[in-house]
Amino acid sequence: QVQLVESGGGLVEAGGSLTLSCAASGDGICVSDMAWYRQAPGKERELVAAIAAHGNTYYVDSIKGRFTIASDNAQDTVYLQMDSLKLDDPAVSFCHAALCPGLDTPGLSESPYWGQGTQVTVSS
Repeated sequence: QVQLVESGGGLVEAGGSLTLSCAASGDGICVSDMAWYRQAPGKERELVAAIAAHGNTYYVDSIKGRFTIASDNAQDTVYLQMDSLKLDDPAVSFCHAALCPGLDTPGLSESPYWGQGTQVTVSS
């Protein structure tokens, strides 16, 4: 059983910052790639940022230069530092993770492991 627990969401004024955290846990698990998605009301869930086990990162264009993804592999934790938050950033943010490669282990895009979501709200 793999659990992803997010924290750090909340209300912030436009231009402000928030840091999201997501800790993975489970007996004997090995976590590989991790990512943050977000879903705004009435919109589809979108990939915001991802970090591979070896450290390569990906950012969607709309947040480049404002958000930073980082991971602590020893703690199976991923962070998302969100700076210069805008009025169109509010959404529920979800942590997503894949387990280390093995026989029949799905990659990140097909991994079934998601956090419960944490709300990010930006006020004017």
